[in-house]
Amino acid sequence: MSANTQCLPSDLKSQRYITEQEVSALTGRAVQTLRNDRHKGCGFPYRKIGKSVRYYLPEILAIMESHRIEPAAL
Repeated sequence: MSANTQCLPSDLKSQRYITEQEVSALTGRAVQTLRNDRHKGCGFPYRKIGKSVRYYLPEILAIMESHRIEPAAL
């Protein structure tokens, strides 16, 4: 398992596609913010299957990692 998934709750480790509620819990962004982002055509990439919205966990983790900021040493 990759280092990115080691700190995830055990119920998320086996899932590849996660709900907007799980993305909200993982990222700290409100569910309504995720919905607003989808409506505006921005935010995290997602899949729509009927009425269900799913996010691909490896993409969410990669996006979060790509926004990592390392402060300079004091």
